[in-house]
Amino acid sequence: MQEALVKARDQIILDPDDLPGSWYNVIADLPGEFPKPIDPEEGPSRLEYLSKVLLKHCLQQEISTERWISIPGPVQDLYRQAGRPRPLYRARRLERFLGTPARIYYKREDLSPTGSHKVNTALAQAYYAAEEGCAGVSTETGAGQWGTALAYAASLQGLKSVIFWVRSVYDWKPDRRALMQMYGGKIFASPSNETSVGRDLLAKNPNHVGSLGIAVSEGLEYAEKNPGYAYCLGSVLNHVLIHQSIIGLETMKQFDQIDEKPDVMIGCLGGGSNFGGFILPFAGEVVRGKRECRFLAAQSESAPNLSRGEYRYDYGDHAEKTPLLKMYTLGHQSDMVPIKADGLRYHAAAPFISYLKHLGHIESTAYPQDEQGVFEAAKTFVQVEGFLPAPESAYAIRAAIDEAIECKRKNRTEVIAFNISGHGFLDLAAYQEKLKF
Repeated sequence: MQEALVKARDQIILDPDDLPGSWYNVIADLPGEFPKPIDPEEGPSRLEYLSKVLLKHCLQQEISTERWISIPGPVQDLYRQAGRPRPLYRARRLERFLGTPARIYYKREDLSPTGSHKVNTALAQAYYAAEEGCAGVSTETGAGQWGTALAYAASLQGLKSVIFWVRSVYDWKPDRRALMQMYGGKIFASPSNETSVGRDLLAKNPNHVGSLGIAVSEGLEYAEKNPGYAYCLGSVLNHVLIHQSIIGLETMKQFDQIDEKPDVMIGCLGGGSNFGGFILPFAGEVVRGKRECRFLAAQSESAPNLSRGEYRYDYGDHAEKTPLLKMYTLGHQSDMVPIKADGLRYHAAAPFISYLKHLGHIESTAYPQDEQGVFEAAKTFVQVEGFLPAPESAYAIRAAIDEAIECKRKNRTEVIAFNISGHGFLDLAAYQEKLKF
């Protein structure tokens, strides 16, 4: 009986009937006035432009101040079909390996059909696109996880998908490209010759490595120029983080189930979708004074937007097609060194995350561009816990291990929770290169 109890507490699994019926919108609990998107002083209205290329349902959610937004029944069914709710694991083997008094837990977003948390918003956005009569969707992708997720979700709705993939990653991930194509995705290395944004950049530098900001510009332009297409974004915007709150809402239920409370929650962060989805339901309670918890974002020194960026208004894309958003930003046309965890190479953090950072609720740490320590942490996790994380998720693992070692050094007991945002089965070339085997 005792062994069964331990196992139950090591794999906390919710029943499909326990799937949350609403997404959480943290804006309802934020103090002060949350900074709204604005137009630049000169040029055409970016707010009006966005209303023409984004989905109407998503635009409504973008400006919603309601705390709870109902998840449509068909989307709930899609979530369950995709394997939600996802389990929360106790990392006892990692605890023993590190010799730490900390109790460590990790959420398994790697178990989705395409291998990451990105399906949580992809399924919602593709459903809305079909409801609004779209023929197809266009988007950007960095590591490839979002592009795969949207291609998958679009295929389930009978929609076409066009994906602009950061060139530096497109070139070394042929297997992920094949998976997108299996789902019917049409993929272009970005910058591409398909858009004026891409053509201008290639004319200046035919070997341009690309960036997420550039790929966003191309995805927007494609939706603008092709009737029947809507643009879907995989991170940063409010509605994306609202959809991703399903992660944190499940995690909260799972901790309640074992009468445990996290002291620190950790996630990797580029634009902020997985980190936000994981922590925002908890952050809302912290803001309201209902719980105490630290939130730590693990980043790359290639794009340390939270760690070293300025809190100011900036564009969300390279070509200045989006409205100005108040974010911690490195500058929307910054050159950032390509890394293997390229999903983290974005110039700015989501407005929700940035505002919470500005209020003092979020900490951040940035790891060296060589990624050596990050990949070594992933290797430890694989050999001790047995699961292969995406390079991006390896940053969360590195930060969680560092936190656990600090607990050991100070003989401090705390509960550490981190999110495994994706698996690494299509990233083995990166592991081979970084770990030299």
